[in-house]
This record gives sequence, C-alpha cells and structure tokens, in this order.
Amino acid sequence: MKFIHAADIHLDSPLTGLSAYPDAPVEMLRTATRDAFTKLVSEAVEQQVDFMVIAGDLYDGTWKDHNTGIYFCKEMGRLKRAGIPVYLLFGNHDAESEMTKKLQLPDNVFTFDARKPTTFQLEGLKVALHGRSFKDKETVENLASGYPAPVPGLFNIGVLHTALEGSSAHANYAPCSLEELHAKGYQYWALGHVHEHQIWQGAATVVFPGNLQGRHIRETGPRGAVLVTVEDAEIAGIARLFVDVLRWYSLDVDVAGCNALAEVVVAIGQALEVVLADTPATIPAVIRVNVIGKTQAHGELFGLEGQLRAEVLALAAAIGAERIWIEKVKVNTAAVDDGAVLRARADALADLQDLFEAAETDPDFLKGLQEELLGLVNKAPLELQTAVPYFKDIRSGDLMGLVQDVRPGLVAHLAQAE
Repeated sequence: MKFIHAADIHLDSPLTGLSAYPDAPVEMLRTATRDAFTKLVSEAVEQQVDFMVIAGDLYDGTWKDHNTGIYFCKEMGRLKRAGIPVYLLFGNHDAESEMTKKLQLPDNVFTFDARKPTTFQLEGLKVALHGRSFKDKETVENLASGYPAPVPGLFNIGVLHTALEGSSAHANYAPCSLEELHAKGYQYWALGHVHEHQIWQGAATVVFPGNLQGRHIRETGPRGAVLVTVEDAEIAGIARLFVDVLRWYSLDVDVAGCNALAEVVVAIGQALEVVLADTPATIPAVIRVNVIGKTQAHGELFGLEGQLRAEVLALAAAIGAERIWIEKVKVNTAAVDDGAVLRARADALADLQDLFEAAETDPDFLKGLQEELLGLVNKAPLELQTAVPYFKDIRSGDLMGLVQDVRPGLVAHLAQAE
C-alpha cells in the first residue's frame, strides 16, 4: 500500500522577493504553487498510489479568486480518473478562505469535519484515517487530545495541522507534544503547518513533509511531499518527492582570501557554479548571495553593493541564463585590521578612527547627523522607505548602530585609497 502525504500547498500564494527586478521570471513566480501541485498529482498517478492526504493549508488565507478552487477541482478530477481518493484536512489558512466554505469538491475528495474528529476507514486497504479540520484560524486548543483510539487491526493514520510544541517558529496553532502523538497508538502522523521537512521515529512515525513550493528566501532548498510505503501494517519506506519548480538558496561566499573587488566577483562566480551543478537542470535557482569574511577587499566593497550586484547579475547570466536569478547581494564582510594597526600609525587616518569611535556615543554628533540625514530620508522614493534598514533608526534618532556599522568600512576604504 502506498500513499502521498502533502501539506501547506498555499495554492496561488505569491512568491516574493524577485518581482521588482527587471530580470525576474515573472510568469514562473505567478504560477509556481500551481505548477508544483500539478507535478504532485502527476507523481500520484504515475506511482499509482492508493490515496493522497493533504494535512492543511491547501489555500492561502483570504485569497478570493475562485479560479484557484476551479484549478484544484480539475486536478482532483485527474486523480478521480486514476481511482485515487484524497483525504483533505483544512488548516488555519483554509479556515479563513472563502473557497473552503463555498466550493463543491469532486466526490473523490473527503474532508475532515471541523466540529469533531472524523474517521475514514478504508477496509480494502485496512487503513483508518483520523483528523479534525480547523473551524477558525485562531485555533489554539489541543486538537490531538480529542482524536479517537486507534481502530484495532488497521493501519491508523492521524492527520493533524499543528505547530507541535517547541518545533516551529510558526504561530502556535493546535499545539501538542511529540510524546502525546507517540502515545496515541497510531502508526503514522501526517502533520502540516511547519514548512520544513521533519521526521521522528518511535512508537509512531511522525512527519512534516514541508511545503510544496518555496515562496521566498526563508524557504530555501528542495520542497515537496512524501511517498509512504506500508507492508504488513508496518512502514517499509518514506521517500521525499521533490516537486518544486523554482528553488531558493541562501549562498554564503567567504571572501577572506580576496584582495580586491575583481577577486570577490570570481569567488562568487565559482560558488554559483557549484549551486548550478547541484540543482536539477529543469529547476531554476533563485539565489541570495551573502558575501562574508574578514578580507582585504572590505574597503573596496564599502558602499558598492549596487555595483557588485550588477557584476553578479552579469555572472549569473553568463553561467546559467534562464537557470539562475539573483534575489539579492548582501555584503557582510569585515576589515582584516581591527583598528590597532591604524592607531599605531599616529597619522590623520588614525585620528579619524578615534574620532569615529568617540562619535558613536557623542549625543551632539548623533543629533546633528540625524538632522542631516532626515532631509535625505524624507525625500527618498517610497520603495526605499522600507528597503533601507537604517531609515527607521534615523527617524528615531538611534544612530549608534549606523555609525558602528559604517566606521570599519569607511576607514578601510580610505586606508586602501591612500
């Protein structure tokens, strides 16, 4: 017996972080969650699974375009023609969706009740599925505690949308403990809500499949569902099914050995080549490049994030046109010299270093700096108001962090320019 366990599909949820860039794959960003789900349905048909479980968040909250629901019904029709039933549990995002309340689903889709736990028994497969959907988005009660006892002689699957206490940075919906799930007597727990793949073995096998498609830079790496194989009422295998159509990466490039901007660009190019080699040819990679390390190039990089990004964009186009998009280039390098060498020079640059350090705690200097910068901040275009992290500090007058961050790069830049 084989079944697919998926969760957190978030159909038609927008992918964020690239749409503002002129080279962004706009059409792919728009349709990625649908395309990933279509791939999942194709996998189910090809694998000839006995059923599919969706453990919550099929839809994406208050999204009201009924074309999303129509698309889902079409895909369920493909599964119906293949003889594959679907057991659908509604999560917190589904609870606030208009489509959850109004859309009539095909008769091969069985939904778990939100008022009390529901049990579906598949006698031919000797399987029982237990689950309870969310009635309200803010469901913070322990739903698992009310699930029924396992059905004797059957392979029992608990379907639950939960934060699972202590395992997630997500909102703490339907919390319960891992120990509680193991103690329930089920053989498998099909969980949803946490977007990272996780698995625990014990008295029961407890699985978060992760979400189907990464939607932003905080959801990096391969994404998909799991294929579970059961033999003689025991789990024989759990295989990940990667169905994402666009993959996010956060790439740290250590440039400690680089002495100039040109060498930094070469190091980034080599790192991009590695990512491209490790990514299937059919899946474009969206990459945030984090330039790190204590480097002699720190001074030259100071204030040149725009130029560096242009260099990296050109690299990406040359290395993997249509296969790599750069989400962002962030420079987080540090100067090799910690300031002691500069102080020992006893020259104007050493004096400037001392002046900067004193300025960090000089209220008059910080107030004057705020007055100067506010004029620039208030004239900045709207798109910069939230994009530049220091704008909020400038408005509040909390400029110590800004001065601390700028000082090493500026001093290194001036030292390098001598």
